[in-house]
Amino acid sequence: MNQLTPEGQRIINDIARRYNFSSDAVFSMLQSVINGNGSMAQFNHPEFGGSGQWMRGGMIMLGDMFNNSLKNSVGGLCQELANLIANQPGLIQSGSFQSQSQGNQQQNNYSGSSQQQNGSGSVGSVSLFVSPPAGSSGNWWPTGLQFPNSTGAQNNVRYAYFGTIHRLAIEANGHVTLYDTLDHQIGGFAQQQSVGGSITFTSQYGLVDVGTLPIISIDNEPVQKPQPQPTSHDFVQQNRVTTANISQESDIFSALEKLANLKQKGILTDAEYSTKKAELLSRL
Repeated sequence: MNQLTPEGQRIINDIARRYNFSSDAVFSMLQSVINGNGSMAQFNHPEFGGSGQWMRGGMIMLGDMFNNSLKNSVGGLCQELANLIANQPGLIQSGSFQSQSQGNQQQNNYSGSSQQQNGSGSVGSVSLFVSPPAGSSGNWWPTGLQFPNSTGAQNNVRYAYFGTIHRLAIEANGHVTLYDTLDHQIGGFAQQQSVGGSITFTSQYGLVDVGTLPIISIDNEPVQKPQPQPTSHDFVQQNRVTTANISQESDIFSALEKLANLKQKGILTDAEYSTKKAELLSRL
C-alpha cells in the first residue's frame, strides 16, 4: 500500500474534515478510486454504509440505499479523490479490461498551483505518496514482466494481462499470483460483488474461472507442480504385471527342463536342443 507524504496526509485530513468522514475512511476510499483507475471505486467501509460502488458520471450504489445525504457525500468524495489522483504520475494505468472500462473522460480540477484554492479546499499538483526506492519501477506485478496489454481493478483486486507471453498477474489479499493463460485470448474480467469473490474472465471458450489456470508463481516464488500419488488401481495393475512376469518365467524354466530331458533321451539332436534353448532364453 502506498505511503502518504506529509502534504498528502494534510490533504486527506482536510478532505475528511470537509466531508465529515474519518481520515482512515477517506484514505481507504482513495485506494479504492486508485484501484478503479480513477473512473470507478468498489468499497466496503462502515462510514460509507458498508459495501458500495461509485462510477464517474454520477452512478453510485450504497448498502444504505435510502440515505440520500450519505450518497451525496460519498459521491462528492469519490469525485474529488478522482480529480486529485488525475495529476499523480503512475497512479492511473493506461488501458483497462473491457469489464472495467468506463470511458476516457477525466476532469483535471487539480492542475495549476500547489496553493489551496479559495473556497473549495482543492489543491494543485502535489505529491500524495512517497516515491518508490531508486531503481524501483513501482509496478506491482512480478519482476521481469513489463508492458501489460491491459490492467484494471475491482473490489480491491488488481489485474495485469500480458497477452503476448500468455501471463496473467492478479493481486489480492496482499499477494500477487502469476497464472499461465494457456491459449486463452482474454477479453474481459468480472468478480462477484463481495470482497474475495470468485474471479472469471471471458475468452474464445466463453466464461472461465481463473482458478482453472495453472499457477506459475506466488509473490515471485515459483510453484512446484505436485507429483501424482499412485492409486490403488496403479498398485493392482503393477501387481498384475509382476505376477504375469513370474508366471511367464516359471513356464520358460519348466520348458527348459523338458527340453533337456528330450535331449538326454536322444529325441532331440544337439543342434535342435541349442536352437530351442536359445529361443526360450530370449523370452526372459
